Amino acid sequence: MKRLVDLLFAFALGPALVSQAVAGAAEFPGFWKSTPEAVEQAHAVLWSQRVDRHGVILDNLGEIPTPEDCKLGRPNAIGWWSPIEDGPMFTGLYLPAACERARRSGNETDKANARRLAQGLLKCASVSDVPGFIARGMGTDGKCHYPLGSDDQTHPWFYGLHAYFTSGIPSDAERKQIAGKMKQVAGVLQGTSWRCPCEGAFKGQFRGAFQGHLFRDAARYLFMLRAMYDVTHDKAWLERYRKAAVERPKGSEKTRAEICAAGYGPDREAIKHIDEYQLWIYVGSQGALAKLAAMETDEILRSQYRAGLAINARSALATIEAHKQFDNSDTKVFGEANWRAVFTSWRPQATQVEAEALSKLADKTKRGERKHYECKYMRN
Repeated sequence: MKRLVDLLFAFALGPALVSQAVAGAAEFPGFWKSTPEAVEQAHAVLWSQRVDRHGVILDNLGEIPTPEDCKLGRPNAIGWWSPIEDGPMFTGLYLPAACERARRSGNETDKANARRLAQGLLKCASVSDVPGFIARGMGTDGKCHYPLGSDDQTHPWFYGLHAYFTSGIPSDAERKQIAGKMKQVAGVLQGTSWRCPCEGAFKGQFRGAFQGHLFRDAARYLFMLRAMYDVTHDKAWLERYRKAAVERPKGSEKTRAEICAAGYGPDREAIKHIDEYQLWIYVGSQGALAKLAAMETDEILRSQYRAGLAINARSALATIEAHKQFDNSDTKVFGEANWRAVFTSWRPQATQVEAEALSKLADKTKRGERKHYECKYMRN
């Protein structure tokens, strides 16, 4: 289990942080001789370089997009490859660890750090005129953002705020603020069949959803319903959770609880190369399943959640050894941080498909191979 926690920590930080940690290694004697030292080094780099002024974690140290960039969808309307691509995802996944650090240390600085991250998540849900929209991050004016969010941003938003809400750190006023925003977002999603709304030129559309038949869908959806009961004590959320657990989503012969018990393995058919490159997007699902097991009082349901956790642990352990092939001194180019120079084929995007297509057009020489290298041997 300890190794899985370490793995979760590394996944949540993202690959570029590893590069920054390595770059600053000389400042820390005994760098990475033990897991605690590695965690402290990553923590120091994160807070000195990667948490922006709003309390949102950046993907890389590249140029922050301007209002014009966000409006035009540059480098693309999804914001992929920009520093504000995955703010709620990384911040939401990291916040539970920040809360746990504060609990163990009792340090006021650690508590303040957790509070800052929580406020960053709240801001991501407060900069759009579309209710329920979770921005990926904010540009140079502190408000502009790309019009396409996703389920990958929305679930960690709930995951992180739930952890902070229940940590004992927030004041009564903060708890009221968080509960209010979570109720607002969850209420919108309940009305959209848990599809994530878009805004701007894509207003009225959705990007990502939670009621599908994959393990990722089931674990995240059940967690959000149960978390809402934890935060609001509104029995309507508990009833929705109980009902959803025994429902068979469209395309599945299994209930959501049974899907959770089977682990992520069956998802391999729908999401190719999970074990080589995509396990990092399952961190939130595994975390959600662990929280479900911890909160659940029904022994049958809890045993199903724990079965899924065990299966996933065994599957993930098979991939961990790949990190031994990672060379800290490798000099491959990490070009994504210089996104203006790498992604120069900009054009207007009228559809989400066009935005995705544009995100694949890059100057391969300037982009380099470092990110792919890190994804294969460190992030995954």
